[in-house]
Amino acid sequence: MDSMREGAALHDSRQSGALLRYSNLAVAFHWLVVVLLLTQLWLGFMFHRVLDEGPLRVEYFTWHKTVGATILVLVLIRLAYRLINPPPPYPEEMPDWRRQAAVWSHRLLYLMTIIVPLTGLIAVSDRGPTTGLAGGIQLPTVPGISEATGDLSGDVHMFLVWATIALVVLHVAAAFYEQFLARCGVAYRMPPLRPSHHQPVVIGQGAKGSPREG
Repeated sequence: MDSMREGAALHDSRQSGALLRYSNLAVAFHWLVVVLLLTQLWLGFMFHRVLDEGPLRVEYFTWHKTVGATILVLVLIRLAYRLINPPPPYPEEMPDWRRQAAVWSHRLLYLMTIIVPLTGLIAVSDRGPTTGLAGGIQLPTVPGISEATGDLSGDVHMFLVWATIALVVLHVAAAFYEQFLARCGVAYRMPPLRPSHHQPVVIGQGAKGSPREG
């Protein structure tokens, strides 16, 4: 069914000469997660490298946990939406090796944005049955976690953070490459990137998979 919808979207776009892009909801999810990830990196840096022990450090850590939990929820919702509404197909002129690289980098980014918050949660689970978030919200922790396991998860959490940063840098570099060098149209699937010429761009995700004006 997905392949039939994708084929119909591709056929319609060829007929109109249009490029297919993500839906408005997918675009909103993408950029909201980007903003939250940048905020999370800043909070983590402040917590680990700048602030000394004290109330301000505790407050930053509370916000770090809160943003992490928010990212996890948003990514799970975004993933569910993506599974129900497959993204627009890659341009035909895009080489297969670059398609595979794009697919697997996306999969790894989804995996990291799920695993990193979970390892963070495990890292604080030895401190009690709940952990405090902003606004006094109490998030249940993982039961049965020892102090040693929590410390190990904290170390894994830090390693995965750096791995995620490397993936994000690679993702951004690939987007710039596709936008300014390859110019095959794949980068234009995510607004606000658009082709330099006046080729029409239509939404190729959702709405039963058929393109519509964007």
